[in-house]
Amino acid sequence: MPELPEVETVRRTLLQLVKDKTIKQVRVLYPKIIKKPFEIEQFKDALQGQTIYDVSRRGKFIKFILDDYVLVSHLRMEGRYGLFQPEEEIDKHTHVIFEFLDGSELRYKDVRKFGTMHLFKKGEEEAELPLSQLGPEPFSKQFTSSYLKERLKKTSRKIKSALLDQTIVVGLGNIYVDEALFRAGIHPERIANQLTEKEYKALHKEIIATLNEAVEKGGSTIRSYVNTQGEIGMFQLQLLVYGRTDEPCKTCGTPLTKTVVGGRGTHFCRKCQK
Repeated sequence: MPELPEVETVRRTLLQLVKDKTIKQVRVLYPKIIKKPFEIEQFKDALQGQTIYDVSRRGKFIKFILDDYVLVSHLRMEGRYGLFQPEEEIDKHTHVIFEFLDGSELRYKDVRKFGTMHLFKKGEEEAELPLSQLGPEPFSKQFTSSYLKERLKKTSRKIKSALLDQTIVVGLGNIYVDEALFRAGIHPERIANQLTEKEYKALHKEIIATLNEAVEKGGSTIRSYVNTQGEIGMFQLQLLVYGRTDEPCKTCGTPLTKTVVGGRGTHFCRKCQK
């Protein structure tokens, strides 16, 4: 599933592609993608004539900022957006098409059909699910080492599972939790409320640094992820532990280990993360 760096890369690309475009009409080919409103015709009618003024991000969600509405989109496993001309063939996995007044089309494709779209009146999107229970952004002023320590001190879960909790901090998924924990020297099965003061500070620092570096590289291409223009991210070339089972640790040379924590495949170094 795309994590914060991948979604941020998609957001930046979408902004270049659709900013200031006005929606002529919307075609919904797979209604289950639309979660709010429940009436598909209401969804289509509301978007007709709306102009996209901005594309922002909240955690792993993309937010299309329109005249009167905010469209909240989650890509889930394999959701993708692409800009097309109307004469181009429509892929069988295309589920929603936004037709613009200039003749171009923004198409949403999703092989697994797990993606979601919620349409809110502008200003109401943060007060309801799926955004209302999200924690702070890792690049925000609210995400301090003191905040992270305070939240983690309240849970007896393993640190890997706690960091995947989007109510604590948004945007982290399997890849970047593994990477941040390795860089901080913390074993993924450590209990979250038993870390030392030094470890909380190191973890906070490495979460931000890891995500910053990944954003700069356009994210990681794991399995089928690409951005909206079909370009791959390059951070996967810098991954230190994720996906490198039995390969030597780049720090100490010990073969890297893969285990399961909270139902998620987890990569770490037995020597560097005792």
